Amino acid sequence: MVEMAVTKNPWSATVLTLFPEMFPGPLGVSLAGKALASGLWALETRDIRDSATDRHRSVDDTPAGGGPGMVLRADVLASAIDAAGAAPLRPRLLMSPRGRPLTQSFVVELAAGPGPLIVCGRFEGIDQRVIEARGLIEVSIGDYVLSGGEIAAMALIDACVRLLPGVMGKEASGADESFSHGLLEYPQYTRPQEFEGRPIPEILTSGDHARVAAWRQAQAEALTRARRPDLWAAKAKQKRPKNTTDG
Repeated sequence: MVEMAVTKNPWSATVLTLFPEMFPGPLGVSLAGKALASGLWALETRDIRDSATDRHRSVDDTPAGGGPGMVLRADVLASAIDAAGAAPLRPRLLMSPRGRPLTQSFVVELAAGPGPLIVCGRFEGIDQRVIEARGLIEVSIGDYVLSGGEIAAMALIDACVRLLPGVMGKEASGADESFSHGLLEYPQYTRPQEFEGRPIPEILTSGDHARVAAWRQAQAEALTRARRPDLWAAKAKQKRPKNTTDG
């Protein structure tokens, strides 16, 4: 569990990166961008190289024990984290393919807090000692490897920002999405009534809200069973009554 704090200040993300020019990037447009401009959340990017101590602004070195690539130095990154001055209750995250999966429930947890400090790794990774010394929580957005943590950080931030009060037009928008109830989202339709011989399912234009809700639930369950058996198994396990025995 990530420890969170209730705050009146806007939700804020502090990003430590070797490429601050990548931000805000996609976060500066659409819902996230409008919310950023409106002050509903805040973004700070900090260049890790600013904490380097030599004239070349070196941040990495060869791996101990040998091997390819370079590793981000513990002393430089620790100085960058300390210089950010993040409040103690703000979670410190490291985007890493070996980290805790970024699930919707984790996003909800992060969005409810004051906002994280996010470290974006590069090269072969970062020195394990700074992960331990600064209490970094490793977070993964999927079972693949990116060139660095920046794109992963953007995905995490976007997922959180859209849940902040006032960002989405209707509060129900976030409640009926994929993963919100442990299921994938049901299919969506809109005008025209017929597209290339494919009509909107008749039940959705019936005006019977109870039947529509039942159809959507059934569709969500069918999609989840077919495409994400892992989610369906977890959902079924939650519904299964616990066995009790008399002591």
